[in-house]
Amino acid sequence: MIRRSVLLGTGSALPERAVSNAELAKTVDTSDQWIVERTGIRNRHIAGEGETTGTLAILAARRALEAAGLEGKDIGLIVLATATPDQTFPATAAKVQHAIGANGGIAFDVAAVCSGFLYAIAVADSMLQSGMAQRALVIGAETMSRILDWEDRTTCVLFGDGAGAVVLESREVAEDGPGIIASRLHADGAHCDLLCVDGGPSSTGTVGHIRMRGPEVFKHAVVNLAGVLTEVLAAAGIEPKDVDWVVPHQANQRILDATARKFGLPPEKVVVTVDRHANTSAASVPLALDTAVRDGRIKPGDLLVLEAMGGGFTWGACVLRA
Repeated sequence: MIRRSVLLGTGSALPERAVSNAELAKTVDTSDQWIVERTGIRNRHIAGEGETTGTLAILAARRALEAAGLEGKDIGLIVLATATPDQTFPATAAKVQHAIGANGGIAFDVAAVCSGFLYAIAVADSMLQSGMAQRALVIGAETMSRILDWEDRTTCVLFGDGAGAVVLESREVAEDGPGIIASRLHADGAHCDLLCVDGGPSSTGTVGHIRMRGPEVFKHAVVNLAGVLTEVLAAAGIEPKDVDWVVPHQANQRILDATARKFGLPPEKVVVTVDRHANTSAASVPLALDTAVRDGRIKPGDLLVLEAMGGGFTWGACVLRA
């Protein structure tokens, strides 16, 4: 027997308003064909009045708790990954904690942009294994639309808003049983300027907007993701052929395809939601995970690999059995 952090339930939330490429083309110098050919994106959800990172996170958390058959009082740890918190402080995780009735435990935010959920789940797993808590709620939530420059067609068409959440519990399981098997994380600050926000409370006193040098980010993404996938599978002691599903960060269809090819993974094993949700940053992986769980593709016992890369650069991967 071995102690692992076991996945008990998943949940997600999207803003009410869905925006198609055709609708976006009415206000942005772009077209459906241009966006689809370069990104695979056809639709995204945009937060409206009263919808924030916090409100989406709370809804996703409640749905994950319902799926797990638990209540807020059963959760001792909340780790929320976001690059778009409701406020500079307090942490959005603390708002979620209060809303679901989990007060008194541990709650904090993690900032690693699109890799945020991978960082958050690794942190939560480590804390559960150390005995800091018995159960954890791990959330990725974003309102990226609030930091977009809507006159920059190279970035504003890429992003959407949403949230995803998972419930983990520390349990004794068999070696071939469920739970997180291995995680690997990396960062390289030498490339901060390739994907960043040109503002912040300390540097400019403004929120700023997303700036990205797309072709260079693409090259780094394919290399870094293939590398960390190799690393995490080796740490877990499994072969690519053993993987049932890859749940990647939904940045761009071309990155998903190139990474799968480089790693020798068949495309039918890759969960793709970028066409429906666009790039939701830290929400991307848990949102895709919940989608595949609820539509029946991911079943108990399946071997999953989660992976992401984001600004920083940060990147990471996780192997778990559902």
